[in-house]
Amino acid sequence: MGIATVNPSTGETVKVFEPLVAEEIDRRIGLAQQTFEQYRRLSFAQRAEWMHRAAQILIDERQHFGKIMTLEMGKPIAAAIAEVEKSASVCRYYADHAEQLLADVTIETDASHSFICYQPLGVILAVMPWNFPFWQVFRFAAPALMAGNVGILKHASNVPQSALAIEEVFLRAGFPTGAFQTLLVGASQVSQIIADDRVKAAALTGSESAGVSLASAAGAQIKKMVLELGGSDPFMVMESADLETAVATAVTARMINNGQSCIAAKRFIVQESIADAFTERLVHKYAALKLGDPMNPETDIGPLATAAILHELHEQVEACIASGAKVLIGGNPETVPTRSIVALQHGNFYPPTILTDLPIDSPSRQEEFFGPVALLFRVPDLDAAIELANSTSFGLGASAWTQNPEEQQRCMRELEAGSVFINGMVKSDPRLPFGGIKRSGYGRELGAEGIREFVNIKTVWVK
Repeated sequence: MGIATVNPSTGETVKVFEPLVAEEIDRRIGLAQQTFEQYRRLSFAQRAEWMHRAAQILIDERQHFGKIMTLEMGKPIAAAIAEVEKSASVCRYYADHAEQLLADVTIETDASHSFICYQPLGVILAVMPWNFPFWQVFRFAAPALMAGNVGILKHASNVPQSALAIEEVFLRAGFPTGAFQTLLVGASQVSQIIADDRVKAAALTGSESAGVSLASAAGAQIKKMVLELGGSDPFMVMESADLETAVATAVTARMINNGQSCIAAKRFIVQESIADAFTERLVHKYAALKLGDPMNPETDIGPLATAAILHELHEQVEACIASGAKVLIGGNPETVPTRSIVALQHGNFYPPTILTDLPIDSPSRQEEFFGPVALLFRVPDLDAAIELANSTSFGLGASAWTQNPEEQQRCMRELEAGSVFINGMVKSDPRLPFGGIKRSGYGRELGAEGIREFVNIKTVWVK
């Protein structure tokens, strides 16, 4: 269908957009380059004024923007509104801290004066996913624009109204025309954009296959890339953990965004001595989750974003069952209560599901499940837990629950991930660098490291 808003709750096509033709893409990139030549010279104070204004627009109209997200990709409305608020927070963080983070750094050498300065690169391409339509874009755009770069956005093709709304926020905030543009283009047009000499670097958040494709194209042009790809994050629970808090957090960590988050907890690795108690509580809480219309504030879980995602997820679950896995709850999309509601009969709903007893040679132990499906494993001790946690090709985030200081230290040092959270849920924070290792990507967003990804870190030596 191309670029279109398709309501995932009903299957209804709401609005269809024509992708930009090559000539218009060229014009937009030219506008971005022209804008950059002036924008890079503006003061941090001026950029910060506009960025604060963008944050205020988001806060003032968070209900409106939240409804756009829920309509396009199905996240519960309360979560969508919270996402808009978080997007405002990243705008404010970089508005307040960019000048300090990019200040010159004096280094004592044999020169009369030597220092490091940080200068913008130019036009940066952002290829962003549908699962957090506002947050993913703003966590790229806020540091990039505050550093003096300009951005062009290729958003996922199923969230075009979110993409256009974000561009409008920056324009209304006062940023010059061309400082941030949304390009409604298909995936096949991205290689043309990254090959353009005026585009200096790119960031991609998305699937492993999308990352491979864009990184290959950028590599051929010797252009900087930041990749945040998939994850199969472990959620380790040892016998000293606060069990009630761990179980409650496990539900949130798996079901956030209808289970469609790269940093959602996906593999629950529980010490044998407490596994029965943990499992009983987890199943009970899963059974209490309300699945339904995401526009209803009481809904806990809405539909998956597309019919293709629903189909792929169920194929993964069926493969697990065929290999010998046991279903503790869920596992059959035909049993969800939404099937009795006429308006929702064609929605992409999948029930909260827990699978256990997965054979050690099951391919599913290495896969990312992008939906409300938890994989539950039992281990005898911390050594086995860490070994299992590190056994995938992913390395995005990891959560470990233990009150034992020695175990905490081992988890901090030995878990192979870009982020390790002890007794807490993995999350992104504007103040901390975010990203992965192994096949979860490279480079960092957020924090000081994030704003320095798309700058020229220039050494200056004077005598």
